[in-house]
Amino acid sequence: MENSNVNVNVNMFEALKGNSLGSPEEPPYDPLPPIEDLPLPSTFRWGTATAAYQIEGSPTADGKGPSIWDTFSHLSPSRTNNENGDIACDHYNRVEEDLDLMASYGMDVYRFSIAWTRIIPLGGRNDPVNAQGIAFYNKLIDGLLARRIEPIVTLYHWDVPAALYERYGAFLDTAEFVADFETYARVCFEAFGDRVRKWVTFNEPYIIAIFGHHSGVLAPGRSTETGGDSSTEPWVVGHTLILSHAAVVGLYIRDYAGAQKGEISIVLNGHWYEPWDASDPADREAAQRRLEFYIAWFGDPIFLGKDYPSAMRAQLGDRLPQFTEEELARLRQLASRHTFYGMNHYSTKFAKALHEPPPLDDCTGNVEELSTNKTGRAVGPVSGMPWLRVAPHGFRKLLGWIWARYKLPIIVTENGCPDPGESQTPVEQAIEDKFRMTYLGLYLDTISRAITEDGVQVEGYYVWSLMDNFEWSAGYGPRYGITHVDFQTLVRTPKRSVWYLKHTFEERRRGSLTRSH
Repeated sequence: MENSNVNVNVNMFEALKGNSLGSPEEPPYDPLPPIEDLPLPSTFRWGTATAAYQIEGSPTADGKGPSIWDTFSHLSPSRTNNENGDIACDHYNRVEEDLDLMASYGMDVYRFSIAWTRIIPLGGRNDPVNAQGIAFYNKLIDGLLARRIEPIVTLYHWDVPAALYERYGAFLDTAEFVADFETYARVCFEAFGDRVRKWVTFNEPYIIAIFGHHSGVLAPGRSTETGGDSSTEPWVVGHTLILSHAAVVGLYIRDYAGAQKGEISIVLNGHWYEPWDASDPADREAAQRRLEFYIAWFGDPIFLGKDYPSAMRAQLGDRLPQFTEEELARLRQLASRHTFYGMNHYSTKFAKALHEPPPLDDCTGNVEELSTNKTGRAVGPVSGMPWLRVAPHGFRKLLGWIWARYKLPIIVTENGCPDPGESQTPVEQAIEDKFRMTYLGLYLDTISRAITEDGVQVEGYYVWSLMDNFEWSAGYGPRYGITHVDFQTLVRTPKRSVWYLKHTFEERRRGSLTRSH
């Protein structure tokens, strides 16, 4: 099905006008630039990303235990669009087929997550290890390497063992969770570390803390309305995640990195924020403060070995946990041992300062997030998700902001979008995903400009996602994949964006570029 003659030099966005950009009621936005197919380093690595619960299915197969997502997706009334991940993409049973797909795409790397409850079904440090779960991931890793695809392994992508949540609230008990997560990580390092050279501890700690323990729209679904405390619990969860990350990074460096010759970091997500009124100092400050509440909340302690941002301390007071002197010293010691920054990014928003005192459960830094600015102009055209708009200019600014603050090589570990209307169209139309190709082309051009013009070191790009999958609380509605999945038959069909990516990376790396830093 490959079309090696995809013309990547056209401005695909122009072909979309009047087609799938949304309704006429969409607000105006500044024109997007043309795709220029700008060069990337010959060493630049591209691939795709997935998460275990979203694709694997087989929730009880071969001794696997339940995670909080197994529980959350079966609540009544449903909080996941009456859908769940029991089958998902059936990757657990179709792994060979999926490996062959990846090989045909010409990918360099594949970022996937391990389901904790396949490895330790009950999750705890004194609970038995499941050899069959280890065998599955050995099969996956060996299959990738046999196809010359590098495995990038995420230890935790939102699916904590349900038994740990039931025992002590998981992240809400810092000491217990750190000990259990460290044991789980050790099992993984010993089982897979001889073949895995790049590890991620947590995917998007912000989402774990805020969406899982503030709004409660993701598992475990805690909020003030559901028996939690949205004013305190997210900050406890964030603290636990930082200290758990530090414990596992310290473990890996001390006991495994030397022999296994690998590296380990974390993946942080975040939008870029433009001021709602660019002429208003309060909105300019609000945009910066929102970035600190979103990204620097985790980035400053982990990558700089510093306390939480001062804006957070000022607003949250004693609701924000304190690091002990010993913990800060440990964070400072480990900060310099990180060798890359994992960056998940999708879109840009406007930040509007709120002038009334924030409520106790505010998690934004007293900032309102908007898709249009003071003049009513949107940040860019809308994708298949209302919050996700095409804004490569914001991506470039965020790359620069992260590079300036943390001075670490960046790997874009997730980026992508669903086409408008894609989930309502037949497969023959869905695989002609021109909107997605435009988005990807513009964001890759942005990486090239960030490298050559801004001196940002960007080393790789992993598209979200390898295939359409279970999109958490949205169920099977949004389709982010570069592979179409028929969720009735589970047939995989490559979309046009697959061949665009394969071709554009060949051409961009052939053109190559010289780093300016």
